[in-house]
Amino acid sequence: MIVRSLSDIEGTDRDVESASGTWRSKRLVLAKEGVGFSFHETVLYAGTETSMWYANHIEAVFCVEGEAELTNDETGEKHWISPGTMYLLDGHEKHTLRPKTDFRALCVFNPPVTGREDHDENGVYPLLTEA
Repeated sequence: MIVRSLSDIEGTDRDVESASGTWRSKRLVLAKEGVGFSFHETVLYAGTETSMWYANHIEAVFCVEGEAELTNDETGEKHWISPGTMYLLDGHEKHTLRPKTDFRALCVFNPPVTGREDHDENGVYPLLTEA
């Protein structure tokens, strides 16, 4: 059994700030736990814009705080995301998130991330594995 709090991982290698400075992710469950998914609390900062494309992962996102506009960059379709709303990137959609306020979400990735990932120039997380 694993029991871990956000305060346990604050300031550790599981507490990841993006190179772009638009988000911070506290990675509670990673690939090394061997459970088939990773689980994160991520905050995207108000007034920023983050374009992403999870070409190698499926991600489910559940908003617990804040508001943001989510754009499907492939279709132009826009969605307003607020607390209690979930979105699932089940088709590897290219998308952009524009938080109106600090936007806090709980995220699940499959396959799980290792904790070392950051978005590349295309918004993609590389498919990394544990040794």
